[in-house]
Amino acid sequence: MRVDRPLGWDRGDSIRTGVSAAVALSLLCTAGYLGWTQGAGLGGSNAAFMLLIGAALGILFERGRYCFFCIFRDLFEKRNSRGMYAILTSIAVGMMGYAVIFSTRIPHPGSGTVPTDAHIAPVSVALVIAGLVFGLGMVISGGCIAGHLYRLPEGHLRSLPALAGVVLGFGAGFLSWDFMYSNFILGAPVPWLPAGGGYSIAVVLQLGVLVAVGLWLLKWNPPVTGRPDRRVDGEEVRRLVFFKRWPALVTGAGVGLLAVLAYYKDQPLGVTSQISSLTRTGMTELGILQGFMPGLDERLAGCVAVVIHTITTNGWLILGIVLGSFAAALPGRRIRTEAATAWNSTTALAGGILLGWGAMIGLGCTIGVLLSGTHAMAASGWVFGVAVVVASGIGFRLNLHRRANPTGFAA
Repeated sequence: MRVDRPLGWDRGDSIRTGVSAAVALSLLCTAGYLGWTQGAGLGGSNAAFMLLIGAALGILFERGRYCFFCIFRDLFEKRNSRGMYAILTSIAVGMMGYAVIFSTRIPHPGSGTVPTDAHIAPVSVALVIAGLVFGLGMVISGGCIAGHLYRLPEGHLRSLPALAGVVLGFGAGFLSWDFMYSNFILGAPVPWLPAGGGYSIAVVLQLGVLVAVGLWLLKWNPPVTGRPDRRVDGEEVRRLVFFKRWPALVTGAGVGLLAVLAYYKDQPLGVTSQISSLTRTGMTELGILQGFMPGLDERLAGCVAVVIHTITTNGWLILGIVLGSFAAALPGRRIRTEAATAWNSTTALAGGILLGWGAMIGLGCTIGVLLSGTHAMAASGWVFGVAVVVASGIGFRLNLHRRANPTGFAA
């Protein structure tokens, strides 16, 4: 018997798959155009590369459910730690790739030279406060900033007021920046682990921490259950690729590898630079902010906001995440509009404000500070990450996510 299509295929699947293929083709064509128009103000080959990196991230985020909100919610509410292994794996893979790149650019890390293009930030009370505020905002709004970007195409309508809140939060962060910088950040140490004993010791130290955390989390790692004697046919392949959640280790390894490629070609991963820069530009042109901001314009590393009037490579990365997630969700029938109410939209906006303020003061989010920071073996990544975990744990234990969105959540 001839089987042209997997069992259970209907006209809707044909339409969804066709649209997904069209989106993927448009991404490739756009990347080709960006690479071809070198010097035309669109970013050139770096913009093309980051657009494709973003698309790949969007696919991994969507198919592997690489969402810090979902992963932490599963850990604290359901006592399921499986998603945490995606984060641990992405840190390990990205760190080892960064170490190779660092070794070619700064052969002697103990010389006092720190890679200024990596996200190695000062460690201060401000960073801890930023992480705590960001973690609470994530619980209340229903996602981190990257999570809202990739879940919006799935129909997660709360992401719209949440992202609007992020912009307002950035604005509040800019207005409070001078106080936070002068009182807490200025003069704070910038610990970089390789500077103390070289790359090998730093890698082994971080791997040891990751392994220890992984072993501790095994107590909440549910056993893998499978369906025995499953025949590998077209329907099964379709189920594994488009419907079943991708394994945590595969997802994490993919995210870590993409982070290395992004840093090697252009800059560390982060999803706030373009958004915060546009916010700062608008506030500056309205006369709300001064032109020069200490720290941001002279010495700090991270997802730092600058005054811009164009789309940056970070903007192309964000666009890639949104479109990549959309293309991945379509064939798996995961685009479902979540009910938006006045209450859950208001709480999403409030949570987004906390996300934006925390990301502005912390110079990034869970992608730009936690991931890119730990990849760079910077203490700032660990400090911010611990603060986010603590705050999210408290938020989930207090059921702030249920109170903020009693009608339900995107999985």
